[in-house]
Amino acid sequence: MSTPEPNLIAPVGRLRPRRLRSTPALRRLTAQTRVHPAGLVLPLFVKEGLEEPAPIGSMPGVVQHSRDSLRRAVAQAAEAGIGGVMLFGVPTHRDATGSQATDPHGVLNVAITDAVREAGDALVVQADLCLDEFTDHGHCGVLTPDGRVDNDATLVRYAAMALAQAEAGAHLVGLSGMMDGQTAVVRDVLDDHGHDDVAVLAYAAKYASAFYGPFREAVDSQLEGDRRTYQMDPANRREAAQEVALDIAEGADIVMVKPAMSYLDVLADVAATSTVPVAAYQVSGEYAMIEAAAANGWIDRRRAVMESVLSIRRAGADQVLTYWAVELAGWLQEES
Repeated sequence: MSTPEPNLIAPVGRLRPRRLRSTPALRRLTAQTRVHPAGLVLPLFVKEGLEEPAPIGSMPGVVQHSRDSLRRAVAQAAEAGIGGVMLFGVPTHRDATGSQATDPHGVLNVAITDAVREAGDALVVQADLCLDEFTDHGHCGVLTPDGRVDNDATLVRYAAMALAQAEAGAHLVGLSGMMDGQTAVVRDVLDDHGHDDVAVLAYAAKYASAFYGPFREAVDSQLEGDRRTYQMDPANRREAAQEVALDIAEGADIVMVKPAMSYLDVLADVAATSTVPVAAYQVSGEYAMIEAAAANGWIDRRRAVMESVLSIRRAGADQVLTYWAVELAGWLQEES
C-alpha cells in the first residue's frame, strides 16, 4: 500500500505570512520599520586652507570640504530634506591642548557659522565637540606629563569648546570624547552662559573600534596608539546601559551608540530603555566596506546601503548618521 501524500494545504483561517509579501504595495503597507530623510544626519569634513574639495581615498565619494564646497553641501542637504549635518574641522595648526578648537576664527567654528547662514532652520547644524582633530598627539583630551589623558583638565577644554560652538551658532553639540562627566560640564556651561537652547548629543556608548580607520584619514589624525583607556571595550554590552544612564542623568538631550552595525545589540538595548532620542553612527569603516564590495561587483550597492541603514533603524535608532544621507534621501523620494 502506498503512503498517502501529506496534506500541505493550510486549514482555512490559518495565517500565511507570504500573503503580505506578494506585491510591492503590500510590502510597503505592512513594513514595520521605515527610513525617512528627516531621520538622517550627514557627517561633513571641512579642512582649513582648501580651495577645492579633496577626495578621501579610503572613503570613495566623501571629501574634505573647502568653505565654499561646504556651503554647497549644506544647501544640498537642506534641499534633500535630511535632518541635519554633523561638522568636523581639520585645522592646519595643532598643539597639545587643541587651541584651534576654541578659536572663534578656527576652521570648525567658522564652518558652523557658514552652515547656519546657509541652511537657517532647514536642518540641524551639529558640531563635533572633541579635541582629537585639533591636538598634535591625536587624543581626545589633554595629556598628563606621562602621556595619559587627564579627564578633568579635558573637561575644562570641552566647556570652552562648547561655548565657542554655541556662539558660532550651533544648534547641537556632539560630545564624542568619552570623558567622565562631560555631559554635565557642557550642559552647565551652556545654561550658565545663556545657551540653554543648544542641545547636547552625548556619544554615550562609543566603542574603541577598528571601524574608525578611514575617519582618521578624513581628519588627518595625528594619533599614535589607541583610545582604549577612555572609549568602551567592544566586549562589554551591559556597560553601555550604565554610560547611557549617566549621560541622561547629566542632561543629554540625545544619546549615541557608535559604531552602529557591529553594535546593533547594544543599540537595541539602549533604544528599549532610553527616555531620550537615540542616535547611531554608521561609521567610516562600515561605509568603506560596502563601497569596496560594491566597487568589486560583489554586492548590489543600492540595496546594501538601504538595507544597512534599515537595520540600524530596526534596532531602534531614531536618527542615523550616515555618509549616504543625501543619496539615500533621493532614493527614498523616488520610491515614495
